[in-house]
Amino acid sequence: MSTRDALLASVSERVETSGNKVSVVGIGQVGMACAFSILTQNVSTDLALVDCVAEKLQGELLDLQHGSCFTKNAKIHASTDYSVTSGSRICIVTAGARQREGESRLDLVQRNTDILKFIIPQLVKYSPNTILLIVSNPVDILTYVAWKISGLPKHKVIGSGTNLDSARFRFLMSERLGVAPTSCHGWIIGEHGDSSVAVWSGANIAGVNLRKINPDIGTDKDQEEWAKVHRQVIDSAYEVIKLKGYTSWAIGLSVAALAASILSNSRRIHAVSVYVKGHHGIEEDVYLSLPAVMGEDGVSDIIKQSLEEEELERLHKSAAIMHEVQKNLQF
Repeated sequence: MSTRDALLASVSERVETSGNKVSVVGIGQVGMACAFSILTQNVSTDLALVDCVAEKLQGELLDLQHGSCFTKNAKIHASTDYSVTSGSRICIVTAGARQREGESRLDLVQRNTDILKFIIPQLVKYSPNTILLIVSNPVDILTYVAWKISGLPKHKVIGSGTNLDSARFRFLMSERLGVAPTSCHGWIIGEHGDSSVAVWSGANIAGVNLRKINPDIGTDKDQEEWAKVHRQVIDSAYEVIKLKGYTSWAIGLSVAALAASILSNSRRIHAVSVYVKGHHGIEEDVYLSLPAVMGEDGVSDIIKQSLEEEELERLHKSAAIMHEVQKNLQF
């Protein structure tokens, strides 16, 4: 009799799936920040890591496993074989070529599309009912690519989108106003990138609309130059990449929040990249960020924001840019 058998008297058949399994593909700085945030915030107790670099993968696995006592005894697995992801509720894709200093997210598109052509079919093979959460950049286009390749319904293929951009927006608002970021309410929609749209018409603190206080807020006429806040949001990633070489912690926390909303069926609203054709008059077959209700089946609803004419024009411009790039994709 083994030591285990001598110690434990089993009363039920062992079940290998926890019901909250999350897989992370790509163990670079972003992937590991996602994994670490998910574990330390107790979002999931069943985590699988996948990467093509076996030695580094094993090192990251051991490092996380050694902290299991501090993460509610989470089960952590890792492999270069995608079978380790079997039965995942959520598959998070962070793998891809890293954005270089001075390089736009759109410059990455074909390189990362080619990577997804291998990854996505493997994930769907082992977890046919999974929700795909795409983080790799350019995230809006790659979410569209993942949807096309996967064959999954569009509400189950989601991009991390402007969830982080909106958090940056709220943080920068809080710095100016001296109010906690969680008490500042504002949305960045459209592309996760240079053509994103700041919804100044809806920015508010405790229901007090900032545009009613300052009718020119966010415009060229604004003497307080609030438009610089949106510019800072757009430049944030470039600035962090310039200073430390990559972004990681904030996107990891953002993705963990999205995973938590799905696994807990919280129906929280996040700005995520969703299929937008038919919303706000958009005619292009694209993914862009809009505030969406997230739960156990992915995106259940998209919020119908009341956008001003200029905001609508910018959103349509964002859609046109995405569509133009997508036309040249080979997948």
